Amino acid sequence: MSHLTVHTEETAPAASKPILEGTKKAFGFLPNLTATFAESPAMVEAYGVLSGLFEKTDLTPTERQIVLMTTSRENGCTYCMAAHSTVSQMQKVPADVVEALRNDAPIADAKLQALQVFTARIHETRGNVTETDLNAFHAAGYTKANILDVILGAGLKTLSNYTNHIAETPLDVQFQANAWTGKTAATA
Repeated sequence: MSHLTVHTEETAPAASKPILEGTKKAFGFLPNLTATFAESPAMVEAYGVLSGLFEKTDLTPTERQIVLMTTSRENGCTYCMAAHSTVSQMQKVPADVVEALRNDAPIADAKLQALQVFTARIHETRGNVTETDLNAFHAAGYTKANILDVILGAGLKTLSNYTNHIAETPLDVQFQANAWTGKTAATA
């Protein structure tokens, strides 16, 4: 049983309502994750602000989805894997990249693979990456700023991954076609 509520625009705290309205307008529906975040006006606002800041990095949409999906896979978040698979399709992320991320398989593009590996290493080491990890990331063409961009994206996704674990957030109908049952917390 979830200890958190999936709110509607009517049941959400007053301070969360404008954010829910904006999210619904942007997506055409109110994602259950955002509706769950609404319990805490600070959380729903923080997630939106961090999402907007992550989009301002110089990582491409494909690279941003690699960071978000890798973090979600590493955290075993079935909700976010389904949601970001759908978002990736909408953003025209190559299908082979999305499938590689969903299946924890290598990405054919060497630069994108280096990003996926570095993101996974951030998670695996809790940020205590090695000099070898950093050198490989830079050798692939990524910058010092991109190190921080990956950390930003990983932090953003950790907020949603952990919320989904606690809330047992039901998967929205809009994401059902991309339901994911891969690596879960129980098998991680």
